[in-house]
Amino acid sequence: MSVTVFHAGAHQFGLLTSLMAIGSVAGALLAAGRTNPRITLLAVSALCFGLGCALAAVMPTYWLFGLVLIGVGISVQTFTTTANSLLQLSTEPFMRGRIIAMFMAIALGTTPIGAPIVGWIADHFGARWALGAGAASGFAAAIVGICYLMRAEHASPPWEEGQTQNDGFRREAEAHDGLAPQTRD
Repeated sequence: MSVTVFHAGAHQFGLLTSLMAIGSVAGALLAAGRTNPRITLLAVSALCFGLGCALAAVMPTYWLFGLVLIGVGISVQTFTTTANSLLQLSTEPFMRGRIIAMFMAIALGTTPIGAPIVGWIADHFGARWALGAGAASGFAAAIVGICYLMRAEHASPPWEEGQTQNDGFRREAEAHDGLAPQTRD
């Protein structure tokens, strides 16, 4: 956007990157103040990311585009920290490393797939459409989160009274593949 739409140079590109970084730091500080991450926050941050990318795609001036990037930075950091925190807090300690490794593999491993697609969109349709593709991914993630919340609202917990959700995960892991740590008597 900096070069092809606003015809700016390297300094202006650096300023846009700094504005998004300001949003990311603000998002990190907001995350540090939260005591308990929620799926609802994850869905809202994905929706805000989609809205931010959609707004950025239609911004008519360089400065308005930069201001919207601050909001995009906040939403990206909120989504990332909330997803990571939810996974760590809802996973049994003996499974945590495996789960986080899978999360990182998915998060980082899909970049070689998505980046060429977004690059192709930018080459053939322009930078604004590439941001539109980012907005679509945010909206899709928000829809998945909303559908999950709607299903969870109607479902009863699969664990018995006095147990936690993690007890069910542990029993399932022990029954299926013996990944639970062995205790010594």
